[in-house]
Amino acid sequence: MTDVRFLPAGDKALVVEFGDTIERALSERVLRLATRLKDLRLQGVIETLPTFRSLLVRYDPLQTSGAALEKDIGAHLADKAGAKQETRLWQIPACYDKRCAPDLDEVAKRTKLTTDDVVARHSGTQYLVYVVGFAAGFPYMGDLPPELVLPRRTDPRVRVPAGSIAMATTLTGIYPLESPGGWHLIGAAPIRLFDSGWERPALLRPGDLAKFEPVDFAEYERIRSAVERDDYTVPYTMVAA
Repeated sequence: MTDVRFLPAGDKALVVEFGDTIERALSERVLRLATRLKDLRLQGVIETLPTFRSLLVRYDPLQTSGAALEKDIGAHLADKAGAKQETRLWQIPACYDKRCAPDLDEVAKRTKLTTDDVVARHSGTQYLVYVVGFAAGFPYMGDLPPELVLPRRTDPRVRVPAGSIAMATTLTGIYPLESPGGWHLIGAAPIRLFDSGWERPALLRPGDLAKFEPVDFAEYERIRSAVERDDYTVPYTMVAA
């Protein structure tokens, strides 16, 4: 595949780059290669880390080299094995009450929509989890409806509450813990996105799908209390990828 670039990342990693945009077709190729490399178990490969448009392959330089891996990986770029047949579609409870959504009015004004329209469009979209990062468990999800696309805030917050549902550019996400942030806050999800005690610490994974299910503030508080008691499981269904 002539459109794929191999870039060294120091002496212990290789980047396989598929393009320079954020789009589902590129993400699918990245994730397919990650799955294929896991199945192949190439000598020296330690782990793979998917991004929006590339795959970072970490390796042990005592067992292999970047040049050797480039040759091995290049031989399998066209493989169809590893293509996902099913994925998880998460139903994420989301409260868009003003108490959870400090930027909702501003977003509505800037997009020339009503707040109800913003909520309807945001919750009416099925999102792809492109990448998990920035903070442990933070899912970068796309793609927002075009009418909701806005640049990041010009005045980032020092503290964004855990669970905040945010949006910027073509993406939406959920802050897993309190942290700084420059995205627009339009709601909150009363769920836990990361727990080091889980077998797989991050709830959402690249390639997952997600949809926000609106709940009122009372239901948000009820679910949040249940989560604190470890008495709530985020629902999901298996769907065709």
